[in-house]
Amino acid sequence: MSEAALWARALDLVRMNHIESDGDAGPLFDNPPSGSDPDVLKRLRQIYEAGGWVLVESAIADLPADLRWLFESDAVTIEQLAEIYGELGVISAADIAAAAREHRLSALPGVGSEVETAIVGALPALRARVPRIPIGRAIDVAEIVLETLHAVPGIEWAVPLGSLRRGEELVGDIEILAPAERPAAAIDALLALPTAAHVLHRSERRLYSLADRMQIGVRLPPPTAAVTELLYLTGSRAHFDWLQTRAASRGLTLTASGLQSGDGTVISTPTEADIYAALGLPFIPAEIRNGDDEIQLAIEGTLPALISRKDIRGDLHMHSLWSDGRDPIEGMVKACLALDYEYMAITDHSPHSAASRNLTLDGIKRQADEIAGLRERYPGIAILHGCEVDILPDGRLDFPDHILESLDIVLASLHEHAGHGPSQLMQRYASAMKHPLVTIVTHPSNRVVPWRPGYDLDYDRLFEMAVETGTILEIDGAPSHLDLNGPHARRAVAAGATVSIDSDCHRAEMLRRQMDLGVVTARRGWVEPKHVLNARSLQELRLTIAAKRAPR
Repeated sequence: MSEAALWARALDLVRMNHIESDGDAGPLFDNPPSGSDPDVLKRLRQIYEAGGWVLVESAIADLPADLRWLFESDAVTIEQLAEIYGELGVISAADIAAAAREHRLSALPGVGSEVETAIVGALPALRARVPRIPIGRAIDVAEIVLETLHAVPGIEWAVPLGSLRRGEELVGDIEILAPAERPAAAIDALLALPTAAHVLHRSERRLYSLADRMQIGVRLPPPTAAVTELLYLTGSRAHFDWLQTRAASRGLTLTASGLQSGDGTVISTPTEADIYAALGLPFIPAEIRNGDDEIQLAIEGTLPALISRKDIRGDLHMHSLWSDGRDPIEGMVKACLALDYEYMAITDHSPHSAASRNLTLDGIKRQADEIAGLRERYPGIAILHGCEVDILPDGRLDFPDHILESLDIVLASLHEHAGHGPSQLMQRYASAMKHPLVTIVTHPSNRVVPWRPGYDLDYDRLFEMAVETGTILEIDGAPSHLDLNGPHARRAVAAGATVSIDSDCHRAEMLRRQMDLGVVTARRGWVEPKHVLNARSLQELRLTIAAKRAPR
């Protein structure tokens, strides 16, 4: 390890209250780097004179996760890792991959091409070791960091990166990018947050910390370098590889650092859309940058016009105090009005649901009276009286038809598998879908992210039945469901099914968040507004419900 790298790492670790083991560093005290903090040097000397720096494992344990796992993969020694970290400033697997692509690793003393090749081979396994975080939990943490960054003068925008920006249901480490000419104020603001209680890395333009077993990283690049870094750190590796190939075919070079012409001139790209345009492509939304077929469809000009939050005109699945919701119906109405919805549906649980409270035969009538009064007081929004009715083990619905007929909309849910296998579950779904009063089948797999994978069904047959019976399939925005998930939603709309994107919300304050999650999940499924029931007007919604109920 070079003296410069040793000092850079040692001073960094001591500054963050960490220490590292290495060889005899005594002579280095005679010639410390210029500008070194005297207090840090004093603490470093005290640690050394007390008996040497303690075990290397204590320092490795406090590295950012990808560096720690790279060392544990046996691809590098501690000396080589110190060179990579100290000289290149890499923090994540994405940084290491970018450095390897440009052969900056092999150029380091003591590393070389053989070690670079070993590191590249170890990278896929590093990401596989990342503990996945449910997206709802990740958003809770990310929003605190984003709000803090947005309040810092000079920060014009800040966005999540990687799987969080792509809207995956389980994400890896939380990373955020926020361009800054002068990042010091942002670093200071971030250090004051509870999420920075345990700092793993701090430099002029980066801060990585550990909170509640989650790694949170913030990058603060100069604005001129931010957009290409955003592009590189958003899409899957396969997506960026495709873009690099596309760039090369047009005589350009695309790296994590920027887009260059054949003569090395940097091409100005103020936005991601500008980068795609320079490659002769339309903008590709973050949610579908998976390295599948999106590049080819972009080349062909056949990318879908994905649903967006502004297309949503109402929410057709929510709960109130009448079942297991936290708020009264009026609270849900006010929240929906604040979201500028044209309509909403109150859909509390039926008697046999396992919810903490359920509607009864008498209760549903009293609920209808309450909704009638609210319609008079809130004429600016259509309040539909509905119910989320359980599909019972024998295929019957959990309210008699004369009750269901009195409702504006009926949602059917298969909450309990009752020990049934795939064929019996499909029979229960078929029975509900064929029922003329059932408009929507909710969260069809009934999975619970990340603990329960959902029913083992013939989903293609489920989608066919939805088309045959005119039944809507739900994309549920509750973070524990996100069901239909992206791949299933894509198959459903490709089969001709119509979907509804709903919040399945039990608290008024979460209506926006859970609808946003539903929309992101739909976008991952290539869903367009034309596929979505609640992207249509109230009149069209009522016609759809009436068409299913009409005698055949």
